[in-house]
Amino acid sequence: MTANELRRKYIEFFVGHGHAEIKSAPLVPENDPTVLFTTAGMHPLVPYLLGVTHPAGQRLVDVQKCVRTGDIDEVGDEVHLTFFEMLGNWSLGDYFKAESIPWSYEFLTSNEWLGIDKDRLSVTVFAGDEDASRDEESAGIWKSLGMPEERIYYLPKEDNWWGPAGATGPCGPDTEIFYDTGIEPCGAECKPGCSCGKYNEIWNNVFMEYNKTSDGRYELLEQKNVDTGMGVERTISVMQGKKNVYETEIFVPLIEKIKELAEVEEIPDEQEKSIRVVMDHTRAATFLLADGVVPRNIEQGYVLRRIIRGAIRHGRLMGIEREFLTELSLAVIGIYEADNPHLRKKEAFILNELRKESKKFNNTLIKGLRRFNRIADKKKEIDAKDAFLLYQSFGFPIEITVEIGKENNIPVDVPGFEEEMKKHQKVSSASADRKFGSGLADSQKETVKLHTATHILNEALRVILSKDIVQRGSNITHERLRFDFNFDRKMTEEEKRAVEDVVNQKIKQAIPVTQIETSLEEAKKIATQAVFGDRYGEKVTVYSIGDFSSELCSGPHVENTSELGHFRIVKERSISAGVRRIRAVLE
Repeated sequence: MTANELRRKYIEFFVGHGHAEIKSAPLVPENDPTVLFTTAGMHPLVPYLLGVTHPAGQRLVDVQKCVRTGDIDEVGDEVHLTFFEMLGNWSLGDYFKAESIPWSYEFLTSNEWLGIDKDRLSVTVFAGDEDASRDEESAGIWKSLGMPEERIYYLPKEDNWWGPAGATGPCGPDTEIFYDTGIEPCGAECKPGCSCGKYNEIWNNVFMEYNKTSDGRYELLEQKNVDTGMGVERTISVMQGKKNVYETEIFVPLIEKIKELAEVEEIPDEQEKSIRVVMDHTRAATFLLADGVVPRNIEQGYVLRRIIRGAIRHGRLMGIEREFLTELSLAVIGIYEADNPHLRKKEAFILNELRKESKKFNNTLIKGLRRFNRIADKKKEIDAKDAFLLYQSFGFPIEITVEIGKENNIPVDVPGFEEEMKKHQKVSSASADRKFGSGLADSQKETVKLHTATHILNEALRVILSKDIVQRGSNITHERLRFDFNFDRKMTEEEKRAVEDVVNQKIKQAIPVTQIETSLEEAKKIATQAVFGDRYGEKVTVYSIGDFSSELCSGPHVENTSELGHFRIVKERSISAGVRRIRAVLE
C-alpha cells in the first residue's frame, strides 16, 4: 500500500460513515498565539470544538499537514519527524466512544481496508487521576470488540491524555492503538509506550470532554467531541513492513537524490542520522516556505532558519559542500504536488529563499566550525559568551551549537546563552520570548472583539490606501491585534489617523455582524476578501459587517460593532519587501 492509497482509503472510509472531507489548514495557525505551528488537526477546529457551528457539519475528515518541533533533536531515529501528515476524523458534538473506537478497529483490521493482523494490536486507555476518572468505558468497548484484556493497558495522564494544544482549551482522555513490530521486548516491563521500538503507535482517539481554563481547572464541555489522529508516515511503515519511516516509498526518491548529490552509491552507517535529518528538514522547510514562512530570527522564521541550517550542516557532514537544498526541495515538490498543487505554484519562491539562506549560512559555516574547535580546544567547554558569539557572528542557532557539542563531548552553557540573548534583546519567541499565552480558547471575549476589529481594519485599509490591499497574515492575543498587508511604503501619520477614523466610525455606527453558510462559489460572489488561503471546503461561512465588509472566515465574531470600544493603531512598520505590519488595540 502506498501513502496515496492510505490517504484515499481513509477519506473513503469516513465519508462512507457520514463525514465531510475538509481541506488541510495552513501550517501557521490563524489567530492562535499560543503555538507557532499547526501541530495537530484540531488547531483550526478549536472554535468548533467549543461550540461554533462548522459549515461542513458535525462529522469531518481530512489529511492535515503538521509541524512539531518539540522533538526536533530526536529527528534521525526510527519515528520522529518535524513535518508529517495526520489523518483525522472528528465528531463535533455528534458520536462519541461507542462509534469512534469500533470504526477505528474496523478500518485497521478489515481486509476491505488495511487488513492489519488483530493479534499484532494492543491498546492503552487513561488510568484516571484527580482531574478525571479512569476510562472504563473505552476499555469495555475494546473488550467487546475482542481485544484480550492482557493487551489493554491503563496508563497515566502523561501517556493517555491529549491537550490542550496551547496553554488552554479542549482536552481529554485518549485511547491509543499500537502495532507490535515483532522485535524482542526490552524487559519484563516492556509495554505500549515503551521507547525500545517494539510497539509502534499508529492511531490515537481523543475524547474531548474537558476544557482547561487559564487557572488550571478542568471544566466539562457542554459539547463532547472526538478527535482522532493517524500518522501517514508511521502507518505506511507498518503497511510496507519497514523498520522505520525513512525506508518507506515516501522517502526513497529523496534518498536516491542525496546519494546523487553526495556522489556515493550507498550511505555509510555513520551518516544514517545525517541523511535522515537532511530529508526531514528539507521536507519541512519546503512546506513551511510554501505556507509563507520566511527565515528570520524570531517566531516561525527562527524555527525555519534553524531547520534549514541544520540540513546544510548535516549535508556537509555527508560531504555535500555545494548548495543542494534547492535540488532536494524540487524532489519533495515532485513527491507531493499531486495533493498539494500550491507547492509547484510557490516553487520559485521556495527555491529562492533556500538559495539565499544557503548562501548566507555557507559563507560562515566553515569559519564558525573553526572558531568552535578553537574555543573547545582551549576551554573544553562553550560558555555563554562563546555560544552567543557563534550565534551572532556565525549564524549558529544555539541548538546547532549544542548538537555539535554533543557530537564532540563539549558542554554548552545554554542558560547563560539565553541570558546573553536577553541582554541584547534578541530572544526569539521560539525560545524565551514568550508569546501572549491566550488564543481564541482563552480570554475569548477580548480575542473575539479583536478578531472583528481585524476585519474592519482590513476593509478600512482598502478604503484609505488601495483596493489592492490583501491580508498577508494576522495574529490576535487578548491584548492586541497584529495585521500584515501588502503595501510598498510607510504609511503617513495622516493615513494612519484616517484608517483609525474609518474603523471607529464603523464601531460607533453599531453595525450588526451577520454570518451565512453557503457554497464556495456563492461565497466568492459575496465576500470581498478570503483571508485563509486555499483551505476552504465546498461549504463555507461568510461574515459580514453591514455592507462595509464581507469575508470568508471561520469566526467567531461579536454580534455588533458597538461592543468593540475605541480602536487605536499602536505601530506600523515594514516586515519584508512590500509587506507592512500594523499593531493595534481596543480601548
